[in-house]
Amino acid sequence: MTTFYSPDRNPLPLASRSSGLDALHTVPSTPKFPSRLALSPLIEPAKGLPMTSGHSAWLTPLVYTLGQWIVLPIYFGGLKVTGQEHLPPQGPVILAPTHRSRWDAITVPYTTGLRVTGRHPRFMVSANEVKGIQGWFIRRLGGFPVDTEHPRVASLRHGVEVLQAGEMLVIFPEGGIFHDRHIHPLKPGMARLALQAEQGKPGLGIKIVPISVHYSDLIPKWRTRIQIAIGHPLSVPDYCQGSVKQSAQKLTDDLEAALKALAASHENHHGMR
Repeated sequence: MTTFYSPDRNPLPLASRSSGLDALHTVPSTPKFPSRLALSPLIEPAKGLPMTSGHSAWLTPLVYTLGQWIVLPIYFGGLKVTGQEHLPPQGPVILAPTHRSRWDAITVPYTTGLRVTGRHPRFMVSANEVKGIQGWFIRRLGGFPVDTEHPRVASLRHGVEVLQAGEMLVIFPEGGIFHDRHIHPLKPGMARLALQAEQGKPGLGIKIVPISVHYSDLIPKWRTRIQIAIGHPLSVPDYCQGSVKQSAQKLTDDLEAALKALAASHENHHGMR
């Protein structure tokens, strides 16, 4: 019989909790970024109404409680988590998971969020997923849209603000959902955004945590088993040297290598192929 939740160690102690929206209110409306790391025209002061994101006081705990005790254990055959000790309990963090299913929106926060680190993550989500009733839920669970083909200034700038407020932000670096076992070339935008946030507020100390999400079936179905491997975080300040193009490429390459190593570890886990 498969244990549904099987962490490699006890979850991290809950960190002190604070309102994400309150924290964002303390961020200057127009951060000053060094010209050598500027992402112009991607990230500049937004025109019109600023973009915001947050968590519904009633919907977020309800959804995650239902997911933890009903949806995930009933639908899936087991969940194995390794590496939770690598999750920073505080400070700005980018969670960089592989994207294999829409279920990732529940499994990632379940294994990294409030019950583990004491805080709910925000999500940078593809704009085509934030529509209709699904979009209504996503926006109230900490998600905000970004058009991956034509990114809006407001959405990317909001990602910088979330990080500069010391929060946890989920960005899927492959840029889409892939129903296979391969690590696809990572989009460079995440590394550029992280460097921009770090340089805009020296000493921020952003960490990027690679996460490999593995389902025993390429397209998750009834009793599919899940394995999640969380790797050592990459420290963004270590990459703040040289040109933005070189720094972003190095950071992207190192993250891709880390994800490939984590993915390979799944192949060595019995019964998860």
